[in-house]
Amino acid sequence: MPDVITSEEALIDQMTTPSRPVVQAVSALDGDVLILGAGGKMGPTLAELLVRAGARRVIGISRFSDAKVRTSLEEAGVETIQADLLSEQDLGRLPDAPYVLLLAGFKFGATGNSPMTWAMNTWLPGRIMQRYAESRVVYVSSGNVYAYSPVMAGGSDEEAEIGPVGEYAQSRLGGERIAEHLSVEQGTPLLIVRLFYATELRYGIMHDLGRKIHEDVPIDLAMGHVNQIWQGDANSYLARMFPFCSSPATILNLTGPDILSVRSVSEMLGRRLERKPQFTGHESETALLGDARRLFDKLGKPEIPVERIADWVAHWLRTGGRSLDKPTGYESRSGRF
Repeated sequence: MPDVITSEEALIDQMTTPSRPVVQAVSALDGDVLILGAGGKMGPTLAELLVRAGARRVIGISRFSDAKVRTSLEEAGVETIQADLLSEQDLGRLPDAPYVLLLAGFKFGATGNSPMTWAMNTWLPGRIMQRYAESRVVYVSSGNVYAYSPVMAGGSDEEAEIGPVGEYAQSRLGGERIAEHLSVEQGTPLLIVRLFYATELRYGIMHDLGRKIHEDVPIDLAMGHVNQIWQGDANSYLARMFPFCSSPATILNLTGPDILSVRSVSEMLGRRLERKPQFTGHESETALLGDARRLFDKLGKPEIPVERIADWVAHWLRTGGRSLDKPTGYESRSGRF
């Protein structure tokens, strides 16, 4: 675990170096792995991790609007196919595979584009389940399907109240329900992963907070508590999740073990950046929070602690590291993204 990460190459290496448990899990897969949405924020590093862990064949599917992403995947040993998953023709020509990771979804820009939001997040999961009825499917959904929970209660576990706020979250729940129905109807083994905010140095809650501190932008405290997980750890979990697919579907939360105070994390980053955070508003008694103890009981806790992420983010910002310029919107209490 390095003290600092000084380049994008080093960042990607950190997130794609497989641990022994990941190598063991991936070596047990007896067929190809298909990643739908391989060109997004998590897809490239997850695909490379699988290759480095010894997967027999990894196929990445995406529109690949950024040609550089496709090139880097191919250089890492990932086979790529450019396709629009909403196109029946494109979907029909995709190869069969016994293992499918569904990462495709639509969040940023969802407000103001409701038809695309529902098509990608609700209709598409059903089509994928039908197309890959004989596969094991790991479907990465969102923790946004839960109702905001009291901070003192420790976060929502998999049996907690569902209460999606806004059309993005509602569309995610719709996708889950359709996928669950088809899992039962077809007998398709399915795992629904409710992810809360994966973070790395170019993107994520810590990046958002650190950037605001670095640029003297006030931090809104209305969503005063959050979960997050280092993206490399999230990748490590996803690479090991195929054995948990079942019919009826299994649901697992994916996030870090800690409920983080936005104020406290900002002050931690501020000390490292040698800047004093500015705040606006006050912490609410509720927040969007997840409890991932069920996952930790199966696969252990994440490797990278919050303090180390803060070290890395602060150094990255101080030295002018690149941003993806995609704010998470974690602070939204209206469900608008």
